[in-house]
Amino acid sequence: MAQALPQHSNLTVITNDIDITNIMRFSPGSEIIVSGGTLRRTDDGHLGDLTAQFFGQFKPDFAVMGCPAGDSDGDMSDFDLPEVRVDPAILWQARRRFIVDHGKFRRSAPARIANLTDVDTLITDRLLAPALEGSVGRRYGSHRPFLTRREAARPVSRGRARQ
Repeated sequence: MAQALPQHSNLTVITNDIDITNIMRFSPGSEIIVSGGTLRRTDDGHLGDLTAQFFGQFKPDFAVMGCPAGDSDGDMSDFDLPEVRVDPAILWQARRRFIVDHGKFRRSAPARIANLTDVDTLITDRLLAPALEGSVGRRYGSHRPFLTRREAARPVSRGRARQ
């Protein structure tokens, strides 16, 4: 998703990810705000308490995050405790929350981040298992907050925003 951002103008991107910073530096009409913190060399992300405090200073319109792991109850989790301090800080500050999943709702990790019922939209490679979609879907009523990547890539018709 980050590769699509430079095509848009007048964005303010707040990130703890050096790779996203490098992608966004080619977007002349956008402002990039980068956190500090401890660098995790495996994926060029900043994390830890300093990074979590940094995100607590902002109130973004959207938070777009990946999901390292998720279980059948809809709990999203991570393997890295310092990352678990950062992810909720990003989620709870944002007005709308999007999770981009790459088929990881079939594995679990020890440290809980949040539940799918805490996010507005899940964009995933494939449909959720029926039990998971059913349990999480009860929160949303008739609104289906789950989109496949193909659905998310479709243009929104004029005058009608996708929820």
